[in-house]
Amino acid sequence: MSVPFPRTRSSILGYDVNEVDDFLRKARQAYDERDAADEHFVLTSDLVRHTAFSMQKGGYYAPAVDAALERLEDAFALRERDRAYQEAGDEAWYANARSRAGEILLRLERPEGQKFTKAGFLRVGYHPKDVDAFCTGLVEYFRSGADITTADVRTAVFRSRRGGYDEAQVDAVLDAVVDVMLAVR
Repeated sequence: MSVPFPRTRSSILGYDVNEVDDFLRKARQAYDERDAADEHFVLTSDLVRHTAFSMQKGGYYAPAVDAALERLEDAFALRERDRAYQEAGDEAWYANARSRAGEILLRLERPEGQKFTKAGFLRVGYHPKDVDAFCTGLVEYFRSGADITTADVRTAVFRSRRGGYDEAQVDAVLDAVVDVMLAVR
């Protein structure tokens, strides 16, 4: 039997092999729409984006699995978009995407240092200068089609800072950005 991903050395942590294999088996069934027997597992692009695996020594090499999950998320998002097109039509779909993009822009265009809620003086959050700089690029993407990809958004990394931006709120907005980007592909 072939191994779908490279594995880490036996002394290095990687993703739990059984969890990854089980998730991918279910994802394949859900994508092929043969999941009628397992009605409890409904897979969406959002669920793929938020999937996490336990770590184990000698597990699957995390960057390889993460890359596969990004491709899987894209495939489910494309299918979801196609279904929504059929149900709502192109105009309604794009109107919804424009509306969501407008809501995101309202947040991203807030003044520097005020785009997101602060984590609190004693809590660590994302460094506001890093996030604000990234948001400037996203505004350019939404305004003039700057060259930013879903991979850029998914892999954005920010320094930590005590009293920085609330990480959950920033992550939620970045997830919404990815949703809009996938919707208009």
